[in-house]
Amino acid sequence: MKTVVPCYYHLDVEVSLERVEQVRRILAAHLRYWNLEHLVESVCHCAEVLLHTIEEHAADKNTTIEMWWNGQHLITAVADNDGEFHPDSATRGCLAHIAALSDGWGCCATGTGGKIVWFSRRARAIERAPLVPPVPEPSLREARRTPREAPVPALAGSIPTRPLEDAAVGTASS
Repeated sequence: MKTVVPCYYHLDVEVSLERVEQVRRILAAHLRYWNLEHLVESVCHCAEVLLHTIEEHAADKNTTIEMWWNGQHLITAVADNDGEFHPDSATRGCLAHIAALSDGWGCCATGTGGKIVWFSRRARAIERAPLVPPVPEPSLREARRTPREAPVPALAGSIPTRPLEDAAVGTASS
């Protein structure tokens, strides 16, 4: 099995209506490059919803988008620098979309007064880590047959070949 190479992508962008669609295409291209095509729709939709919310409500439109892939989890974070914009002032539909399409999400403040909204998706790379476990090979103990009992050759005249039957016949005749 191949080892998974961690991947990271960083994008600084000034959000506008035209740029949201461009950012979606850029994120989709990186996910396809990382063999995560099955995550494109959900991840890009969540990022697009966050960018639209920033575009509508934030005064400072400068935004940073980051994606981390470690082989099992993809974490996407969208950070803004607007101290006036709080997640509570965003539409509840934005956070509901993110909660519905991700395995986990959260929000935290930055040192500059802005905030970071992140979400994660669990997945495995299709080529790098197969989801179906391989069929186990038989062990050496299962592959060998148990040897049959081989008759032990007796010396002629020294030991009776059927000692129990001969003993039973001898006691019956005496």
